[in-house]
Amino acid sequence: MTVDLRQLRFFMTVAEELHFGRAAERLHMTQPPLSQAIAAFEEALGTPLFLRSRRQVALTPAGGALLPEARRLLDAAASLPELVRRAAAGEAGRLALSFVTPADYSVLPPLLRDYSAAFPAVQLVLQEATTDVQIDDLLQGRIDAGLVIPPLPDKASERLDYLTLLEEPLVLCLPTGVVKGSGPVELAALPHLPLIIFPRKSAPALHDAILSCFHDAGIVPTIGQEAIQMQTIVSLVSAGMGLALVPQSVSNLMRPGVEYRALGGRSPLVELGVCWRRDSVSPVLRGFLELLRKE
Repeated sequence: MTVDLRQLRFFMTVAEELHFGRAAERLHMTQPPLSQAIAAFEEALGTPLFLRSRRQVALTPAGGALLPEARRLLDAAASLPELVRRAAAGEAGRLALSFVTPADYSVLPPLLRDYSAAFPAVQLVLQEATTDVQIDDLLQGRIDAGLVIPPLPDKASERLDYLTLLEEPLVLCLPTGVVKGSGPVELAALPHLPLIIFPRKSAPALHDAILSCFHDAGIVPTIGQEAIQMQTIVSLVSAGMGLALVPQSVSNLMRPGVEYRALGGRSPLVELGVCWRRDSVSPVLRGFLELLRKE
């Protein structure tokens, strides 16, 4: 059988009053139609909900079990208009967001803090991923937005929009004690150490910016290891496996045996931004982007 909200409202009112006359008054109706509606409801359920006598009305065990569920369903139904309004306004729902590792040490923590404060009812689903993986996830509709390192591939640029969030220089990540002092370091002044670098497939702009630093210094680096996680790169430096060039914000990641130094001379800027599908109609995504633009 199908139970409608009207039947539940009639039942709950009688259950709360335990008096058909008072329940009818609360419902702004006369008693006979209410009694008939309850009787029909009981017949449809196949069990009595009330024990009736001339002196009193009481709930049966079945009625007692139904009452809290009836309240829950009616409360949920009453909240539907507000739920729909909040979803349409981007104040409730789900936002799937991916991010590259450097974002975790720069824009991501304050962004999540501000967004959660502004939209506390939105469920955030977070996933760390490289830019190439994020682009595919965006195109396939698996995520709503991604914090990526540009540029976007040509095949995706027609379907995706992009907003710059941060530009920062590259800095040296070195094993402790490789150089003396605390000032900027010229690459040409460093001992020859293997380079630990991000794979070009995952972030071509970052990879090329790093190699351009060595090219400008007249050095052909020996690539010792490739790693897609900044934590892994820094850990390999800590283990004495080589040196790395990383976005400045990664210097917030401290490891024993590692020090960060500014580059002498020109240091290229690495960009980080947010990317999303141009055809998305998600109100939650719209609210997220509006917050980013304000900041």
